[in-house]
Parts: sequence; structure tokens; C-alpha cells
Amino acid sequence: MYVGAALAVGLFEVASPAGVAWLRCVGAALILLLWRRPGRAAWRGRPLLLAGTFGVVTAGMNVLFYEAIARLPLGTGVAIEFAGPVVVAALGSRGARDIAALAGVVAGVFLIADVQWEGSPAGVAYALGAAAAWAAYIVLGTRVALAGNGVDGLAVGCAVATVALSPLAVHTTAVWSEPGLLASAVGMGLLSTVVPYALDQVVLRRAGQARFALLLALLPVTAAVVGFVVLGQVPALVETLGILAVVAGVALGSGTIRGGRARGLRT
Repeated sequence: MYVGAALAVGLFEVASPAGVAWLRCVGAALILLLWRRPGRAAWRGRPLLLAGTFGVVTAGMNVLFYEAIARLPLGTGVAIEFAGPVVVAALGSRGARDIAALAGVVAGVFLIADVQWEGSPAGVAYALGAAAAWAAYIVLGTRVALAGNGVDGLAVGCAVATVALSPLAVHTTAVWSEPGLLASAVGMGLLSTVVPYALDQVVLRRAGQARFALLLALLPVTAAVVGFVVLGQVPALVETLGILAVVAGVALGSGTIRGGRARGLRT
């Protein structure tokens, strides 16, 4: 996922953030359709409506987040967007132990993200929109997973979103004449969408949306670890405390939040 994010940053120099998000969707749709080849049933009726809505929300989430981090420090954008999973996890929490677990991961994410409350009001608005879309992604993704559509639903969703958001292609004209940039767009779709979102479908079906939302707190931890191993970026003391807080919170709450399959079937 974070290698894909690095490719996205490189494309910001030749395309708008929204255009880069659309290219990511295009790349993911091409790979998923070639891989999964969804049958006719996936392209009509309720499966198409559910998958299409899921795909548009997912692509919209990425558009909003890219627009946010183009205006805000990355850590601030990540912290604000994380409000979406926090709300989903909170709604699935029961008891003091669950609340303590959620508080731990929230505090940890803020420490890791190095939040700086500076930037444009538009950036904050985009980040809040991304947070709402992330919450919707979890809820709709659970429905897709439990409906049995899984990765096929993700493939259809990305195809629908590519068409629905095609006006954003206006901001990508410089990419289409450069094979290297096109390869980066496809790689971004593979690494940032196909691999992680396909795995999300497996986890959502097994864990449910509340526990899944809590586990998302591990993403900034993973980013910090990758930065240390690959780039030699040693976490500061505050970031280290944040990592420990997230790990402790996830360990505390992973077995208690009632986000399993039975709850998912009722949502």
C-alpha cells in the first residue's frame, strides 16, 4: 500500500490529486477485471447496485484524501480521516474495555501521525469528507463481503467508479503520452487498491465491520515500520509511544468488540 502511495506522490507533479485517484481506480479496474472476469449476474440487479455504490464510495474516498493531503500535512490528513473508522468501531463497542481499547488506538494514531493543526480549511473539509467515505467503505464493504460477491464485487465496483468519475480524466492528459507514468498508474492501482482491498474483503467477511475498523489503526504502525526498515527513518520517542498505544489498544479490543459475522449479517 505504501509503495503505491509513493507512486501516487510522483504522479502529483503531472496530474491533479483527483486525477491521480481516478488513474488509481482505472489501474485497479483493469487488473481486477482481467483477473476475476465477473459473470453476467454480477452486472445486473442488486449485485450491480451494491457493488457500484461501493466502488464509487471507495474511489470518492481516495479522491477526497488525495485532495486533503495536497493541502494539509500528511499526518494531519491521516489523523482526521481516521475519524471514520473510529465512529464505526465506537458504534460496535460494548463496555469499558472496548472504550479503553478505542481510546488507546485513537491516542496512538495521533502520536504517530504528528498532527499539525495548520493548513487550509478546504484541506480539513476534504479530510472530513474522506473520513465519512471511509466509514461508508467499511459498512458497504461488509455488505459486499457477506453477500458473497467479495473480490468480484470489488472488480465491478472499480469499473463502475471508473466510468462514473471519468470527468476527472481531464486532469490526467500528461500521463497518457508517457509509458512510464502509465506503468506507475497501473502499479498504483495494484499496490494501493487491488491487493489491500481484496484482502479487506476476506477480513470483513471473517471479522465484521467493528473489529475491522479497530484493526485499521495498524495502518500508521505499518507505515512507521516500513519507514524504519526501508528508509532508515527511526521513530521518535513520541511515535514509538504511539505505536505501543495502538498495538495495546488493538490487542485489548480485538477479542471483545462484537464485530463478527453475526453482527455483520444484521447491519
